[in-house]
Amino acid sequence: MIGRLNHVAIAVKDLAKSAALYRDTLGAKVSAPQPEPAHGVTVVFIELPNTKIELLEPLGENSPIAKFLEKNADGGMHHICYEVADIIAARDQLKAKGARVLGDGEPKIGAHGKPVLFLHPKDFNGTLVEIEQV
Repeated sequence: MIGRLNHVAIAVKDLAKSAALYRDTLGAKVSAPQPEPAHGVTVVFIELPNTKIELLEPLGENSPIAKFLEKNADGGMHHICYEVADIIAARDQLKAKGARVLGDGEPKIGAHGKPVLFLHPKDFNGTLVEIEQV
């Protein structure tokens, strides 16, 4: 069911500073900041030869990333994203096997302009999992 690793997301307090670290220290290609109000974050993507790193900064006080940073003051890995061919079929198969889909269970449009869903971390060894239709 799952395909390629699409990205690993890291929550950060200061997006500009973190993006500069990847760009200036590691020599990575970094996208422009992209506000995602529906998800309560601003993101940048670090492009790697085989995947991407997504840096997430809170957008607004109700951001889930703000809550994450309250518990993890230095930031850290927030979620991992896998690609799926059909997000509805993947959702239904996952639910049938006991995985919990967060929210109302309906896909939302993610930062890549494609449908995404999140799966409960308690069902995946403590890791928040995002699936994205490609």
